[in-house]
Amino acid sequence: MKQTTYSKFFAAAVLGLAIGAAQAGGIDALKKFNADADGLSGSFSQTVKNKKKTQTSGGTFQIMRPGLFRWEYSKPYKQTIVGDGQHIWLYDVDLKQVTKSDQSQAIGDSPASILSDKNALDSSYSLKEDGSGDGIDYVLATPKKNNAGYQFIRIGFKGETLAAMELKDGFGNQTSIKFSNVNTHPNLSRGNFKFVPPKGVDVLSQ
Repeated sequence: MKQTTYSKFFAAAVLGLAIGAAQAGGIDALKKFNADADGLSGSFSQTVKNKKKTQTSGGTFQIMRPGLFRWEYSKPYKQTIVGDGQHIWLYDVDLKQVTKSDQSQAIGDSPASILSDKNALDSSYSLKEDGSGDGIDYVLATPKKNNAGYQFIRIGFKGETLAAMELKDGFGNQTSIKFSNVNTHPNLSRGNFKFVPPKGVDVLSQ
């Protein structure tokens, strides 16, 4: 059950886009964010829906570009997901279990790459304005590869502030992430993204 949080996020992504057709701004905000943000931190709430159930979670995140990230899930279960540039570490506190996987294979061209890699936006996605709602301007990011594993990604901004991500994967699961307290110039160091498995936990490799 709890592993689905990890798989949905990275098939998606911890790591989410509406402006009217007559207006411009969502793409401009996205490109400015992509160019200016060398790091990112804040809080998030995540909802995953499918035909059978709705699952919600939340916590905090830190990103240092390129390729370093830490997502701390505080509810409903305590989990830590760390990308150190080479591996992704998933630590499930309740299960006392750590899963280690290759970062490049786990992320690939997934939506998580938009947040952690500046080059991913132009190389992997086609962009168009996609409307607005609740004060959020959305951009539709369509993957250029047919085997990306998801149907669409929407990235939302309030002004120039990252506010939301939405996506639908190939299995029909819909994930919505709302961001808050976003800081695009956090004081981070590479040490924030070093993970050492706690003593007494099982470490599994994928």
